[in-house]
Amino acid sequence: MKEFEVKFNLADSEYMTALRLVAGAVCNAHGLDVDTLEDFKVCVTESAIILKNCGFESARVVFYGKDSAECTVTGIGGAPCGGDNELSLALISALVGECEIKRRGEIIEEVILKV
Repeated sequence: MKEFEVKFNLADSEYMTALRLVAGAVCNAHGLDVDTLEDFKVCVTESAIILKNCGFESARVVFYGKDSAECTVTGIGGAPCGGDNELSLALISALVGECEIKRRGEIIEEVILKV
């Protein structure tokens, strides 16, 4: 299984664009169709936004691949707190094949995506 890791500051929106590019490249490397690729990019970005809304200062994003594309987005540092993430969670659940949300109380700490 191939693995690719990215760490970045959630306050810098320029890194969100780079994150989308990496997500697209991972999907492309696994031969996923364009619609799935676009959906996965949205879900990865929304996962980072969720962590930002929950007060994390940075994120660790690990992409995996073998037969499909998978991604784990984990919050790091900051002052974690609960946040309003209903729209992001609705988008993710509608677009990705499988999603797991890891919480500590009301705080979302990690999002795992699989297509």
